[in-house]
Amino acid sequence: KTMALTGETLQERTKGKDVRTSNIVAAKAVASAVRTSLGPRGMDKLMQLPDGEVLITNDGATILSKLNVLHPAAKMLVQLSQSQDIEAGDGTTSVVVLAGALLDACTSLLEKGIHPMAIASAFLQASDKAIEVLTNISKPVNLGDRDSLLYSVETCLSSKVVAQNTDLLAPIAVDSVLGIVEDPLKSTNVDLRDIRLVQQMGGTVDDTELVQGLVLHKGSKKTAGGPSQMKDAKIALLQYCLSAPKTDMDNNVVVSDYAAMDRILREERKYILQQCKIIKKSGANVVLIQKSILRDAYNELSLHFLAKMGILVVTDIERDDVPFICRTLGCTPIAHPDQCKTDKLGQAEHVGDVVMEGGNTKVVKFTGVLNPGKTMTVLLRGSNDLVIAEASRSLHDAQCVVRSLVKQKALIAGGGAAETEVALQLQAYAQTLQGKDAHCIQAFAESLEVLPYTLAENAGMKPIEVVTELRKQHAAGVKGAGINVKKCCVDDMYSLHVVQPLLVSTSAIQLATETVCMILKIDDLVVVA
Repeated sequence: KTMALTGETLQERTKGKDVRTSNIVAAKAVASAVRTSLGPRGMDKLMQLPDGEVLITNDGATILSKLNVLHPAAKMLVQLSQSQDIEAGDGTTSVVVLAGALLDACTSLLEKGIHPMAIASAFLQASDKAIEVLTNISKPVNLGDRDSLLYSVETCLSSKVVAQNTDLLAPIAVDSVLGIVEDPLKSTNVDLRDIRLVQQMGGTVDDTELVQGLVLHKGSKKTAGGPSQMKDAKIALLQYCLSAPKTDMDNNVVVSDYAAMDRILREERKYILQQCKIIKKSGANVVLIQKSILRDAYNELSLHFLAKMGILVVTDIERDDVPFICRTLGCTPIAHPDQCKTDKLGQAEHVGDVVMEGGNTKVVKFTGVLNPGKTMTVLLRGSNDLVIAEASRSLHDAQCVVRSLVKQKALIAGGGAAETEVALQLQAYAQTLQGKDAHCIQAFAESLEVLPYTLAENAGMKPIEVVTELRKQHAAGVKGAGINVKKCCVDDMYSLHVVQPLLVSTSAIQLATETVCMILKIDDLVVVA
């Protein structure tokens, strides 16, 4: 072989080439696995997990996180979708499809003999230019403009399994996030952990509601005949046990005398009654008891005394839920009976059991909290576990879209419009350059068109015709021209209100480019046993 024929330089070892090719093929295989689930007409995936559980979803990050991927380069694409999920929350499928398209472009560029480092630096340059173009064509949005927020959330939900419930879920997503934003004008981030999703089987997704207050996912304890509704509630959250004390180590007490046994029971009764009196004295009429591992958090006797005192009891509060409950109700957890004072209590207008329609379960609902914290609760309903789980993921994605708009208050057109516009402007930019850079940036621009191409393909349209029509309209200056999958034609996305946050697209382009450059720079695979 002569050097002129193969286009290889003398220093390049063939192993580096083989490793790179193997990495690109493995990563492209992962991208093609989720490609069919892109867009409103994308297919869903039915996944059977190792424990026999079944999962139905078309969320890119969820599909990839459940895949058992062995190849290290393919794992990078799984982590890429998770990074996008953390950063923007939406666009997890797009980012993987885009990375696959860029890797495809790399294959042809490498075959031309362009050095991987030259491709990587040109791609990073193209990515910066693409983000600049996106920022220029974006439209600013005000968090007070609820309609714009709703449109972007509806666009996000249109591709989910629960798309038919968009009219209900979109306002819930918007209102739940806006309810926890500190200052709509100045805030640059929002913590979605302040929104609690309580899942209850029974009914349909249409029964889902946003609760201004708190919902606990199981009903109150009524074994001892205590109340199940309480007005003007004063709520105490107990972190200690309402049961007889135990020693630190295991021990057995052998009682051989009835009188002694009677005395032990009397002492135990007296001890528990004393604790219940302290709670009553503090003015509390609703008691939440945290779960305990070491000994019983409560026993029948303590429930009996609390019921006699007319106190509503909710047991088995998870340790992880305590901070959220305290923030919502404005109460302080009580770790010892001596601390049980009035200033530690939270207040609410009404606390009571609510029977879930369509199911036989009950939840405890707290409404009219006196000094509520910045928290929200969403009560999610569904006919089976699969529906509830998918509704929960979809609602979280929708909330992430609103969070993206809090972080970066700008919207761009959806339906492949933004990608086509960026591709057009990048191609024009590539014309002004010379040498390898022009080649690589041209290839980057063509890769961006894979998103509208895939959207059209999944909608059963003729992708080549659609992408050509898109290019034509964008060249004529229609910046909002995108794919209307419902009518199978090219339409103005702004007039159809198909919009998405700027952050979703900029983050997808940045993350995909970085991952592709990282895969390009690898020339050897070392297995450390």
